[in-house]
Amino acid sequence: MTSVKEFRVESEPTATDLGRGRFVFTDQYSVFDWGEMPDHVPRKGASLCAMGAYNFELLAEHDVPTHYAGVYRRSDDDSAGDAAEDSPVALDECDEPPTEMAIELTQVPDLPYLGDDEYDYDAYHDAAGENYLIPLEIVFRNTVPVGSSLRSRGSPAEYGVDVDASEADLDADGWPEAVVELPDPVVEFSTKYEEQDRYLAREEAERIAGVADLDALESVALAVNGVLNRRAEERGFVHEDGKIECLYHGGEIVVADVVGTFDENRFSYRGQELSKEVVRQYYKRTDPEWVAAVSDAKSRAREEGVADWRTLCEREPSPLPADVVDAVSDLYAAGTNAYTGGNWFDAPDVDDAVDAVRDL
Repeated sequence: MTSVKEFRVESEPTATDLGRGRFVFTDQYSVFDWGEMPDHVPRKGASLCAMGAYNFELLAEHDVPTHYAGVYRRSDDDSAGDAAEDSPVALDECDEPPTEMAIELTQVPDLPYLGDDEYDYDAYHDAAGENYLIPLEIVFRNTVPVGSSLRSRGSPAEYGVDVDASEADLDADGWPEAVVELPDPVVEFSTKYEEQDRYLAREEAERIAGVADLDALESVALAVNGVLNRRAEERGFVHEDGKIECLYHGGEIVVADVVGTFDENRFSYRGQELSKEVVRQYYKRTDPEWVAAVSDAKSRAREEGVADWRTLCEREPSPLPADVVDAVSDLYAAGTNAYTGGNWFDAPDVDDAVDAVRDL
């Protein structure tokens, strides 16, 4: 189980064949890699499932291979969202927003921790063979918001951004103190299964990817990004950045996990960041001590060679006020309605839902 969705296996993958399983989306959320937070956000799981399914079906129309195999209808009297039927269907065959998604499964071997921030990827690939989840996250960026880690990893010129040296409003790394639109999308690679994600130089990413070709991974990421960009623009959103995860099977790279939701990707609407980013920024403003404690714990874990930084964190996050939970719930639901062009939820208009979170 992840911090936001449960994972159920129906048939195990083998060294040569994919298995079958499902994601069960919950109303849990996670910020700053904490895992399950004190509150749940009503309708969040159904929002993510519907939006993820919509994007998978959109990718299929553009010949991007994915592990998606449909969604399960919900029974009329089951608010918990257990599947009413055993056979998955297309999203438009559902009367209610689904909470369970059918997927193909690949092998995910253990990744041994060697200490001192070292992991045994050779052991991972020896066990995986050529049917495995690639232990990378492939990140694509269309903009560089204030606070983005990209700013500390390179200068504007390295990413084709022209900056007037006389500008007064530049940050410590020489970037404008505002959201910067990139002339071309930037693709980066980060770790997937390490306790603390880290961005990788290309040579290390190639080693971690195993037999999967890094150029092919980048091409798939750019294809996904292009599809999401076009859909977002059609519906009045700005798609700022996101990530994909992929499996490797039969010599083919296949998009896995979930794609293009308000948790996996960063979207804005009329200048307002959406969904999970709203909660992240809320905690930065209202519980900075916990945010600082998380950062300190991650630093200590790196210095002391501790795999799980959470064991070193000296504070717990505070629960969200009820009005914040309600506003975020409306935002997920209204945003999903607007993005998919459907009427899945009884929710405010997206403009009203966005306005409600501006001053949280």
